[in-house]
Amino acid sequence: MNTLKIKPLGDKVIIEAALAKEKTASGIIIPDTAKEKPQKGIVVAIPDKTDDINITVKVGDKVLYGKYAGTEISFDEKEYLIMSEKDILAII
Repeated sequence: MNTLKIKPLGDKVIIEAALAKEKTASGIIIPDTAKEKPQKGIVVAIPDKTDDINITVKVGDKVLYGKYAGTEISFDEKEYLIMSEKDILAII
């Protein structure tokens, strides 16, 4: 069951990216222009089951994905990534 009102199609999944770090370990505040995008997040939506596509991740899985994977979208004032399941590197 998707927790988001967007329904991905085919082999696409929607991921809510983890927040970028605000400070370094030593307490230095990182400005927005220098923050690195995280490469992990939580799956928030998957397509409905079909016979020809087998999605192995499920809603709630924490995943790692490639640095340039997915397309950024905004919905209900939140930022998400929509990507092919093949762009997910691992479930953590």
